[in-house]
Amino acid sequence: MRMSEGVEWALHCCLTLGWLGSDRTVPTAKLAATFELPPAYLNKHLQALTRAGVLASSPGARGGFRLARPAEKITLLDVVTAIEGRDGAFRCTEIRRRGAGAGRDPQEFARQCVITTGIRRAEMAWRRELAAQTLADMMARAPAAAVERTRHWYAKG
Repeated sequence: MRMSEGVEWALHCCLTLGWLGSDRTVPTAKLAATFELPPAYLNKHLQALTRAGVLASSPGARGGFRLARPAEKITLLDVVTAIEGRDGAFRCTEIRRRGAGAGRDPQEFARQCVITTGIRRAEMAWRRELAAQTLADMMARAPAAAVERTRHWYAKG
C-alpha cells in the first residue's frame, strides 16, 4: 500500500510537537522550515490533523499548532486516516460479473469475491497494527539526538 508523503510530514510534525510539549504552539512556517517543506502544502495537512482532533490550532500572530491530546492517545492510524481518509485502499468493481461471468446465475455471485475478502483481511491487519502504535511509542523509540536537535532548533526562536 502506498501512502502520500503527507503522512510522513504529518507524523514528523506530530513528533516535533510532542517533543516540545503541549503548552507550546508552533506556526506552520516554523514546522515547514524544520523539514524544508512548502508551508502552504504543509498547512493543508496540519488543518486536516486539526479537523481530525489530532492537533489543535490557535489563530493570530502567536498562533500555531500543538497536539490536541496526549501523545499516548494519538495512534498512527489517527494520523494516517486524517491525511489519507477513511476509505479502504481496495475498491472491488465486481469485474467477475463481466465478460465470461456475464449472464451467469446470480447465486454464483451471492458471496463476496474471494479477492475482496483477502485484500480486506490484509488491510484490517494493517489498520490494527497502526491503531496499536501511538505517537508516544514513536517518541520513545526515536534517537535521543533527534529529540535534542529538535528542542535546540525550536529554542533558537
